[in-house]
Amino acid sequence: MSIFLSRRTLFAVSAGVAAAGALGACTTTTPGGPAGQPAGDLLETARKQGFLRVAIGNEPPYTKLEADGSVTGCEPDVLRAVAKLLDIPEIQGIVTPYESMIPGLQANRWDVIAAGLFMKQSRCAEVLYSEPVIVSTESFGVPSGNPKNITTIADINANPDLKIGVIPGGFEEGILKSAKVPESQQVQVDDGRSGVEALKAKRCDAFLLPTLSLESLIGEDAAFDITEPIADAPRTGSGAAFRKADAAFQQAYNEKLAEFKATPEFAQIEEKWGFDPAAVEGVTAEELCRNEG
Repeated sequence: MSIFLSRRTLFAVSAGVAAAGALGACTTTTPGGPAGQPAGDLLETARKQGFLRVAIGNEPPYTKLEADGSVTGCEPDVLRAVAKLLDIPEIQGIVTPYESMIPGLQANRWDVIAAGLFMKQSRCAEVLYSEPVIVSTESFGVPSGNPKNITTIADINANPDLKIGVIPGGFEEGILKSAKVPESQQVQVDDGRSGVEALKAKRCDAFLLPTLSLESLIGEDAAFDITEPIADAPRTGSGAAFRKADAAFQQAYNEKLAEFKATPEFAQIEEKWGFDPAAVEGVTAEELCRNEG
């Protein structure tokens, strides 16, 4: 089984993260301009400097930080390809918790988020999303045999004794809040690996996460099962997220993204990371931004 690094357990790649972190923490004047000031022409600036700064979560298959510090995963690979069509040669990744991604974007610590940051009403009110790159499903990671028979969000509300692991700031936390699952039933974990450890230690009865993330974490571990996609969880999806001030860049990006989606390379990237390229067809950011939360 291949176990990918969680988005906070990064000791093996500390040198790469340190370099990226220094860029994110110190370079706040380009391309967006100093924090609190209007962004400039992101397209022009990114072309001149040769890269975009991108916030990632290091949670495969959505994003992955390699040992050499390079950024990959489904969303960064698509972002890199579309950026090249815009004459921007490269992207530089900065690992950050999900709850910090939008505040950091607004503070000009990075130029774009490409991290599987699923669209929902509250996020779409703060950022401009590209059209979807990923459409995904949610599942529960549960002990082998699913002894508590947890398969839906309704099951959680029906049994106040159930404890569900969830990552703060993630789309899944929003699902539970929208379903009015009490906070007393939510066990907050730092990341995917911490969620699996909480499940193993019986601190929670199930761990709510995208289906493919769970497959990457526990897909071949006989101690756990992954439920079928949750029937009463909303269809989820993500794309690149930009500052509201970068509307011109978002428009240019969407034009090139549409071109790229029509190429075999887009399907190859999706399939490489376990996604179905056909699942994105006909799905719009406007639709996904209606998700509550």
